[in-house]
This record gives sequence, C-alpha cells and structure tokens, in this order.
Amino acid sequence: MNGAKRETWHPGGGAPTSVTCPTITAENLTKIYHRGSEEIRAVNDVTLSVETGRFVAFIGPSGSGKTTLINILGCLDNPTSGRLALCGRDIFNEGITLSEGKLTDIRRELFGYIFQKFYLIPTLTVRENVMLPFVFFRKPGAEAEVDKVMKLLGIDNRAGHLPGQISGGEMQRVAIARALVIDPAIILADEPTGNLDSLAGGEILGLLRRHNRERGVTIVLVTHSPIAAAYGDRLVTLRDGVIVDELVQRRREEPPRLRPVS
Repeated sequence: MNGAKRETWHPGGGAPTSVTCPTITAENLTKIYHRGSEEIRAVNDVTLSVETGRFVAFIGPSGSGKTTLINILGCLDNPTSGRLALCGRDIFNEGITLSEGKLTDIRRELFGYIFQKFYLIPTLTVRENVMLPFVFFRKPGAEAEVDKVMKLLGIDNRAGHLPGQISGGEMQRVAIARALVIDPAIILADEPTGNLDSLAGGEILGLLRRHNRERGVTIVLVTHSPIAAAYGDRLVTLRDGVIVDELVQRRREEPPRLRPVS
C-alpha cells in the first residue's frame, strides 16, 4: 500500500469535506478488548459500506457491538485490525493510523455527533451550547447559522435558558442543533431517543429523516428499537459483534408514527 498517500489528509484545499463524498467503507473491522486473560471481540470482522445520502440503522441488543462500531466509523475509536476509508481515503488500515491531529480535522469537518446523554454543558445557555462547535471550527456567518438551525428545530424561544430549565426532548433538539450547525456530511446518532418518551422520540427521528431527505446528509443511527430503526432506508442487525442480517427498505415520504408505549 502507498503509506504516504494514505496518511495525508488536507482539510480545506482538496480534502473531502462535508460538501464532497461522505461514503464510508469498512473492511474486516475488528475491535478486541482484554479483560484479564479473556479476549472480547466487540466488533468481529465487519465489512460494509455506507452510501452517500443513505439513512442506515444499526440495530441489536445491548452488547452487540453497535456502539463500538459506530465509534470506529466516526473516528472516535481505533479498530484493532481491518480498514476504514472515508471518501476513498484510508483512515485506518492494518496498523496504519492517521495522527490525532488529522483525525481531529476529519471529525470536525465531516461528522456531526448525537449521543443519548445529550452532553450539554449545564452552565451554558441553549444558544451557547449550539454555538460550541464554532469554538473549534471558525466559519463566517456562524451566528446566523445558529439562529437558522435553532428556529428549524423549534428551540429558538429557549435560547437564553439553561439545559436544566428545558425538557428532555428540548435538550435532545439542542444536541441535534449542535450537530447540524456545522452542516456535516455525516451524522452519527447513538441511541438519540433512548432517554425520550415515544412522542418526543418520534419527533426527533422525524427531524433526522427530513434532514436526510432534504439535504442529502448521510445518517448512521444506532438503536435497540425496531420502531426507531424503521426510519432508516437500510437496517443492519448486529449480534456479538457480527452482522447477522441486512434489510433495505423502500423510502417513505413521511416517517412512520411511533406507537404510544402502554
């Protein structure tokens, strides 16, 4: 392999950015943890690709490896072995890994991350939390973009509130706004509705689906819920770190309705 070429990542001039090709390619990805003498294969020889503009849902029970896999795909964790490429460029390949500085550039320019626990800073207002990415990613017109995204998500009237003063659904909308405000090519969402009731969860998934349809953003969702997974175009089922099933669904114009939890 051409190590020099594959270790080069140039944000800005000539690099894949959120406007270019956000295809994810994984080949034989494996992640091994050690607990004493025990070897745990959290991800076990996974090969897949995520096409540009798709909404892919990884589904599986707790311990199936779906969160570990999405963390590797999002450059938040390194595989033990295998290959990960973004836009045709190698990020990890059998022991060859980009520097932390280059990985940081990729995370900043290509990805928006949404987590189940929101990870809002409690001492900052809603607007300040949404503005956080611009501390690391300078962009002309950032404040106008923040106002636009907050209005889109219906949290503009909560701009001056602290996270502790708003509902769980509103907190997740803030977390989504923070992910969307940099206009990422790929959104990685790890159980984004796990702490929400069925109504709020349906609203959040509908927002993600509309963003995928209207802006062509690639979305990778991790969930344990078949109802949440039904929002995706492609369902990938994991068990014990292995892909055991895949289903490609016909795209719907409207998101499915979540049934109330009895």
